[in-house]
Amino acid sequence: MITVSLCMIVKNEEDVLSRCLSSVQGLVEEMVVVDTGSTDSTKEVARKFTDRVFDFPWAEDFSQARNFSFSQATQQFCLWMDADDVIDPEYRQGFLELKQALPPQTDVVMLPYHAAFDEGGRPVLTYYRERLIRRLSGLSFRGAVHEAVAPVGNVVTWDGAAISHRKTRPGDPDRNLRIFEGLLSQGKELSPREQFYYARELAAHGRDEEAAWLFEEFLSTGRGWVENELQACRDLSGCLLRMGKPEEAFTALAAALRYGPPRAELCCDLGQFFFHKGDYPTAAFWYETALSRPRPDQTGAFVSPDCYGFLPCIQLCVCYYRMGEEELAREYNRRAGNCKPDNQAFLYNERFFRGEL
Repeated sequence: MITVSLCMIVKNEEDVLSRCLSSVQGLVEEMVVVDTGSTDSTKEVARKFTDRVFDFPWAEDFSQARNFSFSQATQQFCLWMDADDVIDPEYRQGFLELKQALPPQTDVVMLPYHAAFDEGGRPVLTYYRERLIRRLSGLSFRGAVHEAVAPVGNVVTWDGAAISHRKTRPGDPDRNLRIFEGLLSQGKELSPREQFYYARELAAHGRDEEAAWLFEEFLSTGRGWVENELQACRDLSGCLLRMGKPEEAFTALAAALRYGPPRAELCCDLGQFFFHKGDYPTAAFWYETALSRPRPDQTGAFVSPDCYGFLPCIQLCVCYYRMGEEELAREYNRRAGNCKPDNQAFLYNERFFRGEL
């Protein structure tokens, strides 16, 4: 069985750190906590779980801090998590089975990351991340922000355990943008990955014109990772819609088809485009197509599970009702309810069809 060091970087996380460390207690042989400048009781909380607590001066570079945390590890593999991440109880056994089954010559283990949840606790955004890194593999984090370890060498994908992001409060919304703009002010040329994430930060801050230009620049290079390119087409479309350019937004979505058969997320975007135009037959075509698409869970793509079931079904309910096909509308609402029986839109539709509204 392999041994694991949990490696964390933290700052002012006194409210969530205990929850995180408790969730991995008994799963790892060592906990390494690197503090980058807390002014609260974060380090005192950490010391209740481990004596391997270190200080590291924050230099606006996540990779530097994470690589330092890896350098303090002593076990075979490094597991990295953020303070507001947890391993939920239902995944503990799967993590132990991974430790038992994993060949020690493995370099990287990819695990699902549940990044957001709906009101019923179901994941609404999930993707695979490189979570376990063999300590002596020579691999390290790259990138000052949106840092990553390139999954190369002997890579294992494991779906029997997952990391869940359980945010309890908003973080610093400007931090990542500040880091990117600091890099640019120093004359750094951004890599394609950094261009993509910088454009996303610009869009998140309402700077759509700048973001759109950068997404187009990123896509024009042809040097990005295909999953980032697919997402960039969708993000570019969103920018253009907010800029009042719907036809250009459609062109951006259509450009994603050059990368292969459409994912359900793209189909839902196309369905929404035609839905808002009042073209319900074409919208229904794309929502039906979404239901036929396989989930690309292990590609590393951002996956929105709702796009593979609930969302197209609830939208098809509306499309078919407006097309005068009430029985089909009822059927798709039932299918939406099978996905999310507590969803308010589904429950509202049920009352509507029963004549209670």
